[in-house]
Amino acid sequence: MRTLLALALSLGASTTAFAQVEDLDSSSSKKKARSSKEDIVREITKGTYIKAGAGSAQFIGIGGTPYGSVLAPVIASELGFGQDFIDNERMSVAWEIDLHQGLYNGPKEDQLAGLGQNVLIQGDIHTFTAMGAVEISTYVTRRFGLGVRAGGGVMAVPLLMHPDEYNATIVTSYWGGVPSSVHGSPLPMAFGGPCIEYYTKLSHFSIGLDADVGYIIGFDLGINATGYLKYTF
Repeated sequence: MRTLLALALSLGASTTAFAQVEDLDSSSSKKKARSSKEDIVREITKGTYIKAGAGSAQFIGIGGTPYGSVLAPVIASELGFGQDFIDNERMSVAWEIDLHQGLYNGPKEDQLAGLGQNVLIQGDIHTFTAMGAVEISTYVTRRFGLGVRAGGGVMAVPLLMHPDEYNATIVTSYWGGVPSSVHGSPLPMAFGGPCIEYYTKLSHFSIGLDADVGYIIGFDLGINATGYLKYTF
């Protein structure tokens, strides 16, 4: 009797082990393993993101004066955030908000006489720009994208020198007592240009370049090229 009981228990254990092996090899298990593998291989995250960058900025219309480049190219910085609201295999669309700043070196005082009211402003200027854009990209490969972006915003140019010195030296001496409109309210702008992006093998991280041509109404035409590092949540 004991021998028969032991044999029955042994067969039951073997059947259970066999059932477990069969369960691991089932179609549902294969689908789960395949899904996990695909998630690992993609390594590309889309959605809400933040980005930080630096690059070169230049106002090009002002640079055409007899005095050469009135506002020379500078290193400008940028901080932005946005979201990919369309994410297809070969195309994506994102909205984005950027905060941009640049500090430009202006001409010397003896170069002011031949310049118009809104050309010089006040010598050196510090610009602060808030921009909103829509970006459309297509993917040449799984990791490398080419696209275009366009949008608008406002640029503020605060007065850096003391107001009394500004009015006495610049406005009265060179502009006939009429102050520049640039240092008043923020100036509207529109911009557009190409962009490239590469998704690294570090999940959530990508690098890229935005090249924008923008016109600040009441001021000048400018070019800005910014390289950035982006993290997508």
